[in-house]
Amino acid sequence: MANHSFDAVQPRSETAPVLVETAVARPSTAEPSLLLGVATLWWREVRSFYRQRSRIVAALATPLLFWLVLGSGFGSSLQAPGAANAGYLEFFFPGTVTLVILFTAIFANISIIEDRREGFLLSVLVAPVPRLSLVLGKVLGATTVGLAQGLLLLPLAPMLGLSIPLERVASVVAMIFLLAFGLTCLGFCFAWQLNSVSGFHSIMNTVLMPMWLLSGALFPLDGASAWVRYMMLVNPLTYGVAGLRHLLYEGGVSDGPALMTNWIVMGVFAVVSLGIAAMLVSARGKRNLS
Repeated sequence: MANHSFDAVQPRSETAPVLVETAVARPSTAEPSLLLGVATLWWREVRSFYRQRSRIVAALATPLLFWLVLGSGFGSSLQAPGAANAGYLEFFFPGTVTLVILFTAIFANISIIEDRREGFLLSVLVAPVPRLSLVLGKVLGATTVGLAQGLLLLPLAPMLGLSIPLERVASVVAMIFLLAFGLTCLGFCFAWQLNSVSGFHSIMNTVLMPMWLLSGALFPLDGASAWVRYMMLVNPLTYGVAGLRHLLYEGGVSDGPALMTNWIVMGVFAVVSLGIAAMLVSARGKRNLS
């Protein structure tokens, strides 16, 4: 009887380490959840954008129409400071790239309001993934689309006499990425607080578009009046447009902040905007979806 009871107890002691190992191993399976959530939402944003051709046409056609009409209208009446024989088409080109990125960010963040109505955001928030994955997935998806569309305009640069040296291509791509990332994060912050598309359009008309108008895209910083110049200097888009203009012109430009200053400001703008978006989602997630 003693041997029998010992044999009955013995298997239980052998299974104990297995249970302990399983309990210890469980936390490691949750580590990839952040990357998985980001990748899933990133792919959803990219796929949904390219399935809606109207969004592609609107994001590209409107800025190009602005560029052709305004550039041809002003002609050679305005030249890029520090760039010889550069008319308004050349001067306006970096602003056009920025406008394409801005439109992409606007359209992408409208989907946040639509996802809230459909209940998709609530399902993401209750899923066992960090809430940061929601922000990064949505933002990186729209950033990828904005970067791709901004790069589609670069082949037009040689037609304007803007030859981009090979050693600057990576810098141009990085600057466009920072612009797209920062603008998408900023739009995310506004869209997360709103419950209607019309409300987001009002924000676009009163905040986002004026930011672009006062970014040096339409007129040079040096020639602006004192109060307009001050508003341009506190506008982060000014440094993105100036950075692109520095990189696109072979000899650089004398207008606007220095190139290193542009890199620093755009980097800070991207990081701060992402931090604010993450805090909004973390602090007001479920309450904002009601």
